[in-house]
Amino acid sequence: MAEVSLKHINKKYPNGFEAVKDFNLDIADGEFVIFVGPSGCGKSTTLRMVAGLEDISGGELIIGGTLMNDVEPKDRDIAMVFQNYALYPHMSVKENMEFPLKIAKMPQAEIDQRVAEAAKTLGLENLLDRKPKALSGGQRQRVAMGRAIVRNPKVLLMDEPLSNLDAKLRGQMRVEISRLHEKLGATTIYVTHDQTEAMTLGDRIVVMSDGEVQQIDSPQNLYDSPANKFVAGFIGAPQMNFLDAVIKEANGKVYVSTCGDDIALSDAKAAKLKAKGYKNGDEVLIGIRPEDLYDEEEVIAKFPDSIATGKVDVYEMLGSTANLYVDFGGNQLTATVSPDTPARVGDTIKLALDNNKIHVFDKSTEKNILVDVDPVTGKVIVD
Repeated sequence: MAEVSLKHINKKYPNGFEAVKDFNLDIADGEFVIFVGPSGCGKSTTLRMVAGLEDISGGELIIGGTLMNDVEPKDRDIAMVFQNYALYPHMSVKENMEFPLKIAKMPQAEIDQRVAEAAKTLGLENLLDRKPKALSGGQRQRVAMGRAIVRNPKVLLMDEPLSNLDAKLRGQMRVEISRLHEKLGATTIYVTHDQTEAMTLGDRIVVMSDGEVQQIDSPQNLYDSPANKFVAGFIGAPQMNFLDAVIKEANGKVYVSTCGDDIALSDAKAAKLKAKGYKNGDEVLIGIRPEDLYDEEEVIAKFPDSIATGKVDVYEMLGSTANLYVDFGGNQLTATVSPDTPARVGDTIKLALDNNKIHVFDKSTEKNILVDVDPVTGKVIVD
C-alpha cells in the first residue's frame, strides 16, 4: 500500500476552463477517502489525474514517495474500477480477472491463485466460467472489483462504481465494499455524487464544488460542523433549512430574528458570534437540520425562546419518520418528526428549534461563523 499526496494540483483545459483549482490532500496508507460533490465539480477529473488518464496542469502528485506527474498509468501501480464496469464481453469472468496479470507476464500458477482468492473474497467462485452478459449488474461490478484487486495495487481508485445499480443493490454493494476495504486495507480513493455513499464508506470525505475543495473532514464533522453553506446543504437528507435573519440582542440574550419570530441562540453560540465581531442588527443566514425541529409539546417546553410558527403545506409519511413541509413567513421549513405526529396539511403548528444545533452563516461569504477551519488541512477545528 502507499501514501498519496496531492500538492496544489490543478487542471486547466486549452479553452481556459479550470476544472480543478489548487487541490491539496494527503492520504494515509490504507485510508479510504471519498471525493463527493455535484456533477461537474471536478471530483472525477481529480481521480483521473491520480490514475494518469488526465494530464496534470500544475502541482505535484506523489504516490509512495515517488513523483508521478509524468509516469505512465501502467507504471503507477494503481487499479481503477469504472462506472460502466469496462469488462471484456467476449471473455469469461475468470479471463477478465486474470487479464491484467497476463499482461504483466505473471506465472500462470500465481495468476490462478490470485484469481481464486479474489473470487472467494467477492463470492464469484460459481461464476468464473460465465460471460459478462450472463451476470447481473451487481455481479458485473464485483468482477470489475476483482480484476482490480488481483493486482494487489498500491492504490485502488473507484469512479462512481455503484451509480448504475438500483437502490437495493447499491445498499448491498456498499456493505461489500466496506468489508473488502477492511480485509484488504488498500489505500482507496472513491468518487461519488451520492452523499449517503460518502457518509457510510469514507474515513474522510473531500467535498468539492466548482473545482474547489470546500471541506475535508470525517463524516461526523461534516454533518455536525459544516464549514460553509454549500457543505451544510449538500450533506444531509432532507437538506438543511436556510433562513435570512438579523441578529438581535435583548434581555441579555442573543437572538436571530427571522420571519417575525425571534429565535434564541444557546449561550455558547451567542458568545462565539459576538467574539467573531457580529453585533445587533447584522444580517446573517441561519441553518437548522430537519431532524433538529420538533413539534412535540414536551420539547417545545424546553426551548420556549426558539419557536417558529407556520402552516403545514405537505405531510409526508416515511414509516419510521414523517416529513412536514411548513410555510414559515413565505419560506419553507422541512421538519423530520415522529410518525405519530398529529399534524396534517392545513394545520398551524409550532416548531421548536434546538438552539444548540442552529448554524449561523455569514451573509456574503456563506462561511459558517460558528466553526473554525484549519487553513492547511481544511479540517474543522472542534472545540
